[in-house]
Amino acid sequence: MKELLEYLARRLVSRPEDVRVEEVEKDGMTVLRLSVAQEDLGKVIGRQGRIAHALRTVVKASAAKEDRRVTVEILD
Repeated sequence: MKELLEYLARRLVSRPEDVRVEEVEKDGMTVLRLSVAQEDLGKVIGRQGRIAHALRTVVKASAAKEDRRVTVEILD
């Protein structure tokens, strides 16, 4: 999941070298914390959160195939 989110985020931003994904276990769930450059934050969130919602949907669908629970947090 971590690699998938990192791949997708790098394709969206202007500064792909600043994309970081941290994987944390919390309450039986995997939390992926996505961090990007400040100027790329809007590109990752999108208008009305559409891009962020799409990223979360893709990651959750991929996790469901492996019978895992995953959520994505976008850090500013």
